[in-house]
This record gives sequence, C-alpha cells and structure tokens, in this order.
Amino acid sequence: MRAFLWSTVISSGLLASANAQQAADAVAPEVETRTTRDASAFGTVSEAARAALDAKAAGTPTQAEDWMVAAANPLAVEAGAKVLRAGGTAADAMVAVQTVLGLVEPQSSGLGGGAFLVWYDAASGELTTLDGRETAPLAATPTLFQTEDGEPLGFYDAVVGGRSVGTPGTPKLLEEAHTRWGQSEWSGLFDDAIALAENGFTVSDRMASSVAEDADRLQTFPATADYFFPGGKALQAGDTLMNAAYADTLRQIAAEGTEVFYNGPIATDIVETVTTASGNPGVLSTTDLSIYRVIERAPVCVPYRATEVCGMGPPSSGALTVGQILGMLDHYDLAALGPDSAEAWRLIGDASRLAFADRGRYMADSDYVPMPTKGLTDARYLDKRATLLGGDDALPEVAPGTPGWDHAMLWGDDNSIELPSTSHISIVDPYGNALSMTTTIENGFGSRLVVRGFLLNNELTDFSFSTHDDGSPIANRVEPGKRPRSSMAPTIVMQDDSPRLVIGSPGGSRIIGYVTQAIIAHLDWGMDVQQAVEMPHLVNRFGTFGLEEETSATDLETALSDMGFEVNTRDLNSGLHAIAISDTLSGGADPRREGIALGE
Repeated sequence: MRAFLWSTVISSGLLASANAQQAADAVAPEVETRTTRDASAFGTVSEAARAALDAKAAGTPTQAEDWMVAAANPLAVEAGAKVLRAGGTAADAMVAVQTVLGLVEPQSSGLGGGAFLVWYDAASGELTTLDGRETAPLAATPTLFQTEDGEPLGFYDAVVGGRSVGTPGTPKLLEEAHTRWGQSEWSGLFDDAIALAENGFTVSDRMASSVAEDADRLQTFPATADYFFPGGKALQAGDTLMNAAYADTLRQIAAEGTEVFYNGPIATDIVETVTTASGNPGVLSTTDLSIYRVIERAPVCVPYRATEVCGMGPPSSGALTVGQILGMLDHYDLAALGPDSAEAWRLIGDASRLAFADRGRYMADSDYVPMPTKGLTDARYLDKRATLLGGDDALPEVAPGTPGWDHAMLWGDDNSIELPSTSHISIVDPYGNALSMTTTIENGFGSRLVVRGFLLNNELTDFSFSTHDDGSPIANRVEPGKRPRSSMAPTIVMQDDSPRLVIGSPGGSRIIGYVTQAIIAHLDWGMDVQQAVEMPHLVNRFGTFGLEEETSATDLETALSDMGFEVNTRDLNSGLHAIAISDTLSGGADPRREGIALGE
C-alpha cells in the first residue's frame, strides 16, 4: 500500500437523493491536488513537528507517553501542543487548535461553522457528546431551497450566498467545552491564532490549490475576493497572509467570551452580510444568534468485537450509521478474510448500503422529528439485517428496514447531498481525558461569504431540498430552528470502560465509510493507527463501489464487478486523524491532508 498526499477542492454538483448523489459524483468528481511533505511549506515549525511529518511520510505512527494531538495542519497541532505542555486539558487544547485551523485552512472549518464533540472524562469515566451544529433561521421555511415552481434549486445556486447560512455553533461549543472541562485561562488559548493572523502565516499548498479551483465562486463577493485574491491575484503556496480582522474578532472573544459573537456588533455584521448577499440573500436574524445553544446529547454506542464504538447521535447520522455497519459485520470473521479479500469488501459494502438506506429514511434532528434511534442499533434488528449479507454476490437492491419504534411514523426517503470538506481533531491529554471533534463549514469555503475575517457556513444545504416523497414527509426537511442532518462521525472506541481509539474524518457522507474502514483495519486486521488511516479506500453508500485510484484498492475492481457491483475508480480524499491508546499513545495522520500527530 502506498501512502500519498492530496488536497481537496470541491467541484460542482447537483442536489440529489441517493440516486442523484451518484449522478452528482459523476458530474462533479472531487478535484485533488498533490500537497507537499516539506515542513517548510508551513513556515517555522518545531523539530518535533518536522519529525512528525517525516514519520507520516514514512508510514509510521507517532509515539508518545503523556499526551497527543492529531489535526489537519502542523501550525494548529503545535498550538494545541503548547497548551498541553503548559498543563492544559484536551478541551483547552481544542480551542487553540480550532482557532488556528479557522485561519490556516478556512475552506474547511472556523468560527462561522459548527461541530460535534465526543468527550471521555478520565475522572468520572463518563462519555459526553456536545452538539454544536448550526440551526436553521426562525424565518426559514421547508421550501427554502426550491424554485417558485416547487423544483429543487441547483446545489451551488443554493450554496453561494446568504440563503445557505445557518446559525454558527462552533464558538459556543468552544466555550461550553472549556467551561466544563478546561483549566487553562480562556484568553490565553487564542494567543497563537491571534499572532499568526497579525504577523502572517505561510499559505499551504492545500489552501492555495483550493482557492485556485474555486476561483469563480470565491470572487462572487468583494470581501471574499479581496482576501483570497489580493490585488486581483489568487493566493499562492508560500505566500505570507495576514488577517487583521480575524485577529480582532479572536481578541474580542478572548476578552469577553462568546457573548460578543452572538450579541452586539459581530452578530449584527453577520446578519447584515447574510441578508444583503447579492443575488442570494438569506433570512438569518440577530434573534437566531442570540438564542443559539449547544446541546448535550446521549452518546450512541454499539458493540463491536470486544469494544463499544461510541459517537454522536442525531442530528448526526455518523454514529448510528457507523454503528449499524459494524453491528451487522460483527457476525462475520473479517479478520480471517483479511483486507485483500473481495469477500470482506462485499460484506462491508453491502452492510454500508443497508445502513445508508436506513439513514436516508429515518435520520434527522430528533428534536423535530420522531426517530427510532434505539431501534436502529438494537441487536435483534441488526441481526436480522445481517442475514441479508449471507449470499455470495452483491445485493441486487437494498431498502430501508423496519426498526422498532416507540410510536408509528411514515417517512419519505431523503433528498440531500453532502460534499466533502470539514476537518477533524483528536486529542488525548496528560490527565487521561480524550476528545474527538469533527468541525465544518460544510462545502469548501462554505457560503463564500466573509465577515470579520472568517467564512460563514452553507450548512443549511445539508437539509433535503424536497419536503415530501410520494406524499410522505421527509424527516430531514427544512424547519425553523432545526439542525440539518450530518454525516460527521467523531468517535471514541471504548474497551473495558476506557478509550482505546479516538478517531474521525472529513469527507461529506463518505465520512461514515472512512471511519468504519479505519476501525475495521485497526481492530480486525491488526494495522497500527498510521496504517489504518492511510490504507486505500473502498466506499459504498448507494450501490456503486468507489475504489481509490492509484492505490492497491483497484486490484479488487474485477472481483467486485464479478460479484455484481458497479465499480468506480476515483479520488477518495479523507482526512482521518486518530490516536490509539494502550500503555502508550500512538498517533496517525492521514497522508491525504497536511496534518500531523504530535505528542510527548
């Protein structure tokens, strides 16, 4: 297996349900550009960071005794490492990591987006999940993304501008996590991000290539064009970029907390930017910002082998769908089959298809629609679904199952699309706490609207653009105040009541497949954590088996085709960041992104 580095840029696609998402993939493949392994691409980094980059290039995990941070950019990882060295917790370090990520890879996450966080508390032994997902404005209607004739808008017709912007949740989530589990001074956690924004940081290959590929959309709005195309010229890798407006925003949040973000001039500027966006204004209000709250939700845990795989429940479909896939596969000896077996991938692929069928029918914000959350992961239900995998060939078709309900409800199949962007952070601190957080502004560069130095999300396009399917309402339709369904899957794998693996990835709806595969690679196939995150991808959501091109995954093309699968060789750009926990810590960083795992 060959390790390699890529960066993600999103090209155009069409709004779709499961079938139309495949058409969108065909019309709009991910555009990938190779990125550098050279530490000089990030400006000044420590010797430890250089060593971590070298380890990733060599395909070996980073080892540590006391703490570890894994994230998508060395500058962000170093900011988190500095906090941990000074005695901070994983929650403290996460604030530093996220605020730097919002500066150095703004196409993926930031203050204008949302996140899901899974926390293991060493003192209590408890798992907690926090929902910092964006919310639909109170003025939003179910037909927000439809034409006057009731037809769904084209995806980018909906995305670019204010219409797609939901109420940001990331700032509140940072503060909530710090309040619950932090012990460092809040104001000091922003120091690195402020310094980099004021003094300048080196534009990476990935950021520069992302800007170049999205040039037309990024130049739609003057403030965005001015930042990413200074003097009318696209940012280039190696340029030094400053962001005084972002530094000012961070300085205010550092001094006054997130109240200054959700009320007052920053909130006013966000709303004005959204509601006056030329050609595609939105309906966000200052009231939406002032009433936003982070929600603690019960974690979703599913047994797999000798572990419990735990993550974020609705409005995320991540933990439920990962859990369903693994729950069905628990009946089959994947270890004996091995990673090169077409039979193993038949089982994984069809289990994924079955789980995605349930996802499209049932999963949405459970605060707004009844959901069979327990029924979807009930062992008897998964046993029954697993029997469908008992043949030798690909399932000719799949359909949603009938999980147990506490009540009756008939839903239609979803009509939404997620395109890959996002970022993931994994941290284990010296006190034994573990944090897994996936963070996003949704599509690359979000809505393409910049305000106060950061980009605003386009998260509302994760809702279904259609409201009904053959007369039945769609669970993930737009509703005021509702949180759109997500595929983000921040995960902590537990064994004997302690964390064994902290993992997650970006990648749109393929996140589920990336995380599932890495867990299987580590638990069933005995791969170390670096091998698990860099192994070639094979992903099946809706029937077509995606094989990662220019890797050994393509060796299975003929065998899978003979089993009856439609096969598509393509770029599959994950961003897995993982920490395996035993007597020591072992970190893995996806070679398809620019990040590292760093620890001591």
